[in-house]
Amino acid sequence: MNSATTQDSKVESMTYSVAVSGASGYAGGEILRILAAHPDVEIRTVTAHSNAGQPLILHQPHLRSLAHLTLQDTTPEILAGHDIVFLALPHGQSGQYTDALGDAALVIDAGADHRLESADAWAQFYGGDFHEPWAYGVPELPVAGGKQRDQLVGATRIAAPGCNASTVSLSLAPGVAAGVVDPSDIVTVLAVGPSGAGKSLKTNLLASEILGSANPYAVGGTHRHIPEIAQALAAAVAPTESGADTTPAIAISFTPVLVPMARGILATSTAPIAPGVSDAEIRAAWESAYAGESFVQLLPEGQFPRTADVIGANTALLGLAIDRAANRVVVVAAVDNLVKGTAGAAVQSMNIALGLPEGTGLTVNGVAP
Repeated sequence: MNSATTQDSKVESMTYSVAVSGASGYAGGEILRILAAHPDVEIRTVTAHSNAGQPLILHQPHLRSLAHLTLQDTTPEILAGHDIVFLALPHGQSGQYTDALGDAALVIDAGADHRLESADAWAQFYGGDFHEPWAYGVPELPVAGGKQRDQLVGATRIAAPGCNASTVSLSLAPGVAAGVVDPSDIVTVLAVGPSGAGKSLKTNLLASEILGSANPYAVGGTHRHIPEIAQALAAAVAPTESGADTTPAIAISFTPVLVPMARGILATSTAPIAPGVSDAEIRAAWESAYAGESFVQLLPEGQFPRTADVIGANTALLGLAIDRAANRVVVVAAVDNLVKGTAGAAVQSMNIALGLPEGTGLTVNGVAP
């Protein structure tokens, strides 16, 4: 097997071999869960660090169809030789492998190592070695002249997004692109589940610390997803015909709050309304941006999403309000941080890169209750 061919604009049925690193963690496990039902891939290799040598099912007991797999060491040699390599490693660890996977056909990094374009922003918010930016894996995101999916067609290196970052960016990019909001005074507060912090044992993520409590963290402009949001919103602005830089000043007050739900993000983002803009023009900006999109949906006027509506789905649901008393647009977005926020976005981007139907292996339906 090894590569897809196109004939008469139709993708022939092929099977792609896949390796997933960090397979014992939450993001790696979610990538595996989605790929297990994908008709065009074969999961051949799963890797880990401290858990290498153990059965995958010991760490991902819900993945019964993958019980035959054993976790191997994460090394470039083991990851090489596959058609697709997913890296689901802690931030700052992917680069050492991506540098050594030069011959791999398609590499998708679920960490932060290849998201940022600015070396200065990387140094400020992450530190360590800076690695080149890859195609950003948020297909529906408005960018100057189109959508981010255009950059994913035929891509061989893809950076899956930060879950909080893509949620806020999808919430506000239509308004920034259309010029109906002022991005110099964005305020966003997010209720997030602790699975977004990974599977490592941390005191602040213990059930006894979280249950019955809401806990703010990374307060005061310190969260690592801030430069990723600013980068995405800046990319939404089209240059002038003369080529002059039209990027507006972007300032984001970003406050995440851990809440006692395993999965999910509910992000409430606001920005000032631009002068002279009507209510109809505001709503039209979001309706136009996401018309026809399966996985990013604007709810009818007056309706707002719940995290319960998107659990298990590759769906971002948005509710839009116009607060004229405060002169601000309010967008409430709900996503499953492990699906649309990470693994689902990675697989959706994979499908686009390979020329497969974009929604293959993914669902818009959540799990209830």
